[in-house]
Amino acid sequence: MLKILSPYDQSLIKEIPLEGLDEVEKMLQTADDLFLDRSKWIPAHERIGILERTVKLMNNRIDELTKIATQEGGKPLTDSKVEVLRAINGVKLASENISQLKGEEIPMGLTKASENRLAFTMREPIGIVASVSAFNHPLNLIIHQVITAFAAGCPVIVKPAATTPLSCFAVIDILKEAGMPGGWCQSIMCDNETAEKLVTDKRVHYFSFIGSSRIGWYLKSKLAPGTRCALEHGGAAPVIVEKDADIDSMLPSLVKGGFYHAGQVCVSVQRVFVHEFLCELVAHRLAEMAKKLVVGDPLDEKTEVGPLILPREVDRVEAWVKEAVDGGAELLCGGKRISDSCYEPTVLLNPPSNAKVSTLEVFGPVVCVYSYSDRNEAIKIANGLDVHFQASVFTQDLDIALDTVEKLDATAVMVNDHTAFRVDWMPFGGRDSSGIGMGGIQYSMHEMSREKMIVIKRRKL
Repeated sequence: MLKILSPYDQSLIKEIPLEGLDEVEKMLQTADDLFLDRSKWIPAHERIGILERTVKLMNNRIDELTKIATQEGGKPLTDSKVEVLRAINGVKLASENISQLKGEEIPMGLTKASENRLAFTMREPIGIVASVSAFNHPLNLIIHQVITAFAAGCPVIVKPAATTPLSCFAVIDILKEAGMPGGWCQSIMCDNETAEKLVTDKRVHYFSFIGSSRIGWYLKSKLAPGTRCALEHGGAAPVIVEKDADIDSMLPSLVKGGFYHAGQVCVSVQRVFVHEFLCELVAHRLAEMAKKLVVGDPLDEKTEVGPLILPREVDRVEAWVKEAVDGGAELLCGGKRISDSCYEPTVLLNPPSNAKVSTLEVFGPVVCVYSYSDRNEAIKIANGLDVHFQASVFTQDLDIALDTVEKLDATAVMVNDHTAFRVDWMPFGGRDSSGIGMGGIQYSMHEMSREKMIVIKRRKL
C-alpha cells in the first residue's frame, strides 16, 4: 500500500494500493482497443460537451479541490485556490481549442505533374498518451497532461506523483461524472519499474513527463520507436537586474517568484545577478521581506510559505545552504530548518560559483544574489549551466531589455517580472537539459495530434 502523507506534519491522509504489470497490461489493452476501433472515438462536439460539464462541476467544488491539493501538496491554501481556478480555466481552454485542431490546403498545380489535384491536411489523435506527473501542481499539471489528451481525442493513462495522487483521482472522477465514456482516462499508482513498462510499451504513441531530468531523459532513451514525447524538467532561473531597475516594484515580484510554494517550482527565481551599484541594497531589502514571510501549516490562511514535499528535501536544502556559507556566501536571512518539514526563506549574497546553490536547481526556499559590474559577463554566467528554461531582466531601458532578452539562453524571458510568470495558453517548456517539446494547453493538444494529408486526383474535363 502507498501511504499519502501530509507534507506538513506527516499525518496519514489515505492509503492507496499499488498496481502491478497485470493492471498495466489491462489498461494498455483497453486504451488500444478504443484507439484502434474508430467507431468508439468520441466526436469533437461530444468532447466539448464533456469538458464544458467538467468546468461546471469543478466550479461547484472549488473549496473541495483546494483542500485536497493543499493537504497532499503542502502549497498554502490561498495559492492552492489560485491553482484550482487555473485548472478550471485550463479545462475551458482545452474545450475551446478542440476547434483549432485543423489542417490546411496544400497548393497543387504549381508544376505539370501536380495538375488536376486537390490536397489538404487534417489532424487526427496521435494515439495512446502515457503521462507521468509531478507533485508541485497536483491539479493543474493533470489538466495539462490528461485533459489535453482527452480533448485531442486520445486515450490517456496517467501516473500521478506518488506524494500527490488525490487531485488526479478527483479530476478523473469529475470527468466520468461529466459523461466521459469508460477507458478514455485511466490512472495508475505503481512503482518505477512498472511505470517504465507502461511508458516504453510499443502501443504508447506519446509520452508526457514532468519531473526529474535524470528520470525523464532515461525514460526517453527507452521509448519504443516512433513514440513522441514532451519532457518538462527543472531549471535554475536567472534574473538580471540593471542599475536603473525600479526596486520598489521589483522586490515583491522577486519574493513571490522565489518563495512561492517554498521554491518548489521549475522556474522559481534562484540566481539574481544585480549591478554592483544596487547589489547590497537589493540583497538586504530582499532579505528583510523574506524574513517577514509567514511559514507554517498550509491549511492556515495566514501561511505564505508551506512545507517542502518530504523531510529529506529539508535535509538536502539545509546541506546545500551550509556548503554555500562555508564556502564564503553571506547569509542575509534564513539558513535554518523550522521543523522536519519547513525551512526558513533564505537569501544568500555572493555564494561561490561552484556551490550547489549556484549550479543546481535548489527546488527550495533559497534565493541567491550575485554582484556584477559587466552585464554581458553576468549573462554569460547565467547561461553557463546546462539548464535553460525561463529567465528575466529588470530595467527601464528598452534597448538594454531587448539586448538582454536576445542574449539570455531561455525559452522565455520576462521583462520587469519574475521568472515564474505563466499563463496556461502560452508556450511553456525548457530547452537543452531542461526538457524537450512545448507545453501550454493548445500546444500540448497540437503535439498530441498528428497530420494526415489527402490528395484527390480529378478527371480533366
